[in-house]
Amino acid sequence: MLTLDLKNSKGSPEKFLKDIEKRNQGFYKIIDDKKEFEKVETLAKKLKNNFNHFVVLGIGGSALGTICLKNALKPLAHEKLFVIDNVDPDFIKETKNKIDIKKTLFIVVSKSGDTLETLSQFFYFQKKVTDKKLDAKKHFIFITDSEKGYLKELAKKENYQTLDVPKNVGGRFSVLTAVSLFPAALIGIDIKKIITGAQKMRNRFLSKDTKKNLPFLLANTQHNFYRKGFKTNILFPYSNSLSSFSDWVRQLVCESTGKKLDNKRKKVFTGITIVPALGATDQHAQSQLFHEGPNDKLIIFFEIEKFKNTLKIPNKNLKNITFNELINIEKASTEKSLKDSHRPTITIKLDKISEETLGELFMLFEGATAFLGEFLNINAFNQPGVEHSKKLTKQAIIKL
Repeated sequence: MLTLDLKNSKGSPEKFLKDIEKRNQGFYKIIDDKKEFEKVETLAKKLKNNFNHFVVLGIGGSALGTICLKNALKPLAHEKLFVIDNVDPDFIKETKNKIDIKKTLFIVVSKSGDTLETLSQFFYFQKKVTDKKLDAKKHFIFITDSEKGYLKELAKKENYQTLDVPKNVGGRFSVLTAVSLFPAALIGIDIKKIITGAQKMRNRFLSKDTKKNLPFLLANTQHNFYRKGFKTNILFPYSNSLSSFSDWVRQLVCESTGKKLDNKRKKVFTGITIVPALGATDQHAQSQLFHEGPNDKLIIFFEIEKFKNTLKIPNKNLKNITFNELINIEKASTEKSLKDSHRPTITIKLDKISEETLGELFMLFEGATAFLGEFLNINAFNQPGVEHSKKLTKQAIIKL
């Protein structure tokens, strides 16, 4: 269960929901595709015991959701599931040295099927597999577009296994598809519960009742402060398990709201900057800036009511309280201190970290980001700046 401490939001979601519907985006509809999720589960069950290691090759939205789910729900799976989300040669070699190629399944993830970084990773590991006289088709699976792109064409030609990324779901909105759910299922995460949580929040997202529509309330708060000059959101979870969630939100919000042109092609240069922080660690790093630096940040706290473990601190001076109590006392004290300094804060409270609450969180921020796009009068579902950078990179390689 997930709650927000938001009050007095004005306006109704109804008009904005109609505008979002016109954009024909599938991020909130795909979670009803039972056949696709059954396909993901069936394939994961078939393959999970055949390999010792799983390696995701992808970048951005093709990797961040998987990293988030692994770190939040299966942190001890670091010896089984690896995610290579960069083209840093040292990082790639270090990961290669940790795995047995003969007992590894590589999951190649690219919505377009043409992502340069992902294809370069694939070519590297494909050669490592074939050098050992192994059948590459048994060691690779592609998660990509259902009809086009290099990966899809290669799969058709050489009979690689594939899972589809729905056409109308962009990469940064794809966490609730095979992109992240298949790797999650391979390490024993219950993806049905993730979907259950996402469906609960999706129903709120579609509600015309302002008080029930948590994504609308969150976006409304973000936008109201944005208009007042608070253009940075600090994501401040008091839980190590949610630190990677902040990275996922950073891509989602920054890539969706950072736009040069509005819907009428007028130059607006909009954008909300997401800065991750971690409680209580960043009380001793960034907190001084939040308290006394420029007052241009909305601080979004995440509080966990019940941790997986309860640990007592055996010290009378600390009244033998638990670490569970201590971390939430620190959160409450930091929040009050910021409010005393007239710094805006809100709190997202989770009863616990679970598959279901992660599903709720994913849909909360996806829905809020869709609303933000409408509030800012921009297209939250494209990324022209990123596409230009990709084009320049390919041109530079051609010139070599």
